[in-house]
Amino acid sequence: MSTNAIAKRYAKALVQIGSEAGTVDGFNGELTRFSTLLTGNGELSAVFANPAYGIQSKSEILKELVAKLQISPMVSNLLMLLLERGRLSVLPQIAESYGAFADELAGVIRPTLSSGLPLEPAQIEEIRSALAKSTGKKVELKVEVDPSLIGGVVTKIGGKVFDGSVRTQLARIQDILQKG
Repeated sequence: MSTNAIAKRYAKALVQIGSEAGTVDGFNGELTRFSTLLTGNGELSAVFANPAYGIQSKSEILKELVAKLQISPMVSNLLMLLLERGRLSVLPQIAESYGAFADELAGVIRPTLSSGLPLEPAQIEEIRSALAKSTGKKVELKVEVDPSLIGGVVTKIGGKVFDGSVRTQLARIQDILQKG
């Protein structure tokens, strides 16, 4: 089974548990915090990946980290399970999948808006409200400036791209002119 499928299974199970307990956002924060610690600290990752350290030693280290980070018992149990099964390295993917499932449950989308020039706050709000109206979901927009666009905007929602950039329009015109 691929690591992506494994990550999705663990994430979906934890979202269901979090939903029943009303702690979806709390679990999300805890997973993200621990995942960031693990990926940001090469020595710590190396200890958990090194087979020379026994499961008992790794378990003690994990318990100390969980206590210092004030991780809930449910997320702590997940981390222990991942450690026992040798899947702690999948944690960043689990955290990412968990965030996606939590957003889906809450009716939130997180599109990325790229524009050639910085946009005014009123323009950003207008685009945000238009996306919210068309999708029927709460929109948390990430805005980027990409000078290569020349003008216009490109919006990415999940796997879909809505390209209204001048660069793309010029490419279409060039294609039409070349084909005659």
